[in-house]
Amino acid sequence: MFEIERRLYDEGHRFVACIDEVGRGCLFGDVVACAIILPQRYTIDGVRDSKKLSPSKREKLNGYILHDSIAVGLGRITPAVIDRVNIKEATRLAMKQALDNLTDKDGKRIIPSYVLIDAERIQTDIPQLGVIDGDNIVHGISAASIVAKVFRDSLCISWDKAYSGYDIAGNKGYGTAKHIQALLEIGPAELHRKSFISKIMEGKK
Repeated sequence: MFEIERRLYDEGHRFVACIDEVGRGCLFGDVVACAIILPQRYTIDGVRDSKKLSPSKREKLNGYILHDSIAVGLGRITPAVIDRVNIKEATRLAMKQALDNLTDKDGKRIIPSYVLIDAERIQTDIPQLGVIDGDNIVHGISAASIVAKVFRDSLCISWDKAYSGYDIAGNKGYGTAKHIQALLEIGPAELHRKSFISKIMEGKK
């Protein structure tokens, strides 16, 4: 799981940033990305792709990651932008935003010398590598996926209070049967991705 990172450290890179996103397939809410720099050759037991962890385990690991990381940055792209540019481009924008927002615990911006990204490439002058299945084979990308997931889940709880009826706190914006039924019964909310729900809403006519 650490081969790529170790090779980069052996080549002399001091700060290697790892980036992942969550919420790409949701019907509701922002797509969120996290960029993170962990100490060299540092590992956290239990870190893996956030989708393979229970909510309580993610929360616990999130605390360790944020405490021990050198720098963390988050990026968010709204449904309106997703609808305008498409989800793939929006994901890249969120990842770039997260990279640009990398700061240490004192609020100082940290610029890495290399970037590892889960299966994507972004617009940056920093050398980068898109790693297929990166959230499973790169420790730092797994850590980024956990931080992004915990952050977005907290947004879902807030969104659920503001946009009741869709069970966003429970389904996290994904297209569950209950969520789709609510769409058909009460219609879309402001934060629904119109480009994602168009076929669902066509079935209402």
